[in-house]
Amino acid sequence: MKNIILIISILFVSASAKAQELQSYIQEAESNNPDIQKFELQYKRASEKVKEVNTIPNTEFGVGYFISEPETRTGAQRFKVSAKQMLPWFGTITSRENYVSSLADAKYEDIVIAKRKLVASVSQSYYNLYANKAKQEVLTENIKLLETYETLALTSVEVGKASAVDVLRLQMRQNELQQLKDVLHQQFLAEQTKFNNLLNRENDVTVYVVDSLIIPSEDFEINTENIALHPELLKYDKLYQSIEQSELLNQKESSPMIGFGLDYINVSERPNMDFSDNGKDIVMPMVSVSIPIFNKKYKSQTKQNELQQQEITSQKQERLNALETLLDKAINERISARISYETQTKNLKQAKDAEDILIKSYETGTIDFNDVLDIQELQLKFQMNQIESVKTYYVQSTIINYLIQ
Repeated sequence: MKNIILIISILFVSASAKAQELQSYIQEAESNNPDIQKFELQYKRASEKVKEVNTIPNTEFGVGYFISEPETRTGAQRFKVSAKQMLPWFGTITSRENYVSSLADAKYEDIVIAKRKLVASVSQSYYNLYANKAKQEVLTENIKLLETYETLALTSVEVGKASAVDVLRLQMRQNELQQLKDVLHQQFLAEQTKFNNLLNRENDVTVYVVDSLIIPSEDFEINTENIALHPELLKYDKLYQSIEQSELLNQKESSPMIGFGLDYINVSERPNMDFSDNGKDIVMPMVSVSIPIFNKKYKSQTKQNELQQQEITSQKQERLNALETLLDKAINERISARISYETQTKNLKQAKDAEDILIKSYETGTIDFNDVLDIQELQLKFQMNQIESVKTYYVQSTIINYLIQ
């Protein structure tokens, strides 16, 4: 987790001082997120179960009273008290503990997976908020630019070099951009609610995002072999090991159980008789053995364990294939985002050059406001695409971090 946070921090080197906010948001989410707390409680409960299985069968006590007292040479038997304790075969309790511990180990991987997913979710939501905010700022700049063009158009109308239609077109375009900005603001509030819920806090808490992000000149190194150590795959290894422990326990439980007991019989003295053992009580130690001779459940359990191990192996391979596909897709989409960003940067420069030409044309007394609107629309498109490319780059980097860190 420290490596993930470190890499995310490195990605923000070129941003403003508020870039450190994401790391603090992640730490807050890990401390407060109820999903993480749920898995931690499940792990504690699974660990506590080790104490539950560290037991032996209940001790059996019995009391019997002879309604019709049987006569013996030493006297009549009055009542009987017995105690019996069955003990599992040697190592059975240890096998139970090992099995339950292995289940707890597998449950721990759920915590690691949940934390990784939380880091990815918080980061992606953060980048969505950044992109939304950046697009709103671009729209604000374009609205102001259109207001400047509107002023030029009004001046041109006064001198007869433009029509009122040009002014109305510029005003309608401003209205469209204001509508887009208002819609983005509502989307920002919805994403902010999602972000705050990830941190388990009030929905209306203001989220501060960085003012600007750029794609770094070089990508961080990707070691695709690390995907084999992903906790989603390690969990399958832990589950496989738990089945091995289950089979060891099954073998132990199929062994005999040994019982030790003691019977005490109270004997009354025979009246009018005098001999050495008259009325002597009976004490009888006992040893018993419980053998599952006709019980096929242990063989069936062995077969079930073998099938379950095969199932887990298939599930792990299936998940590995899915993660490798996701990683390859993220890498390629991040490369595409860089290509798109560079293309939009070139387009923006050319659009700016075209805008400068139009302004110079106005200075010479001629300007086509249709061209103005076309150039403005292209500039806005390139700016929006550039922001989207930056967001895509960082979102895909977050997915890559989730898979290989």
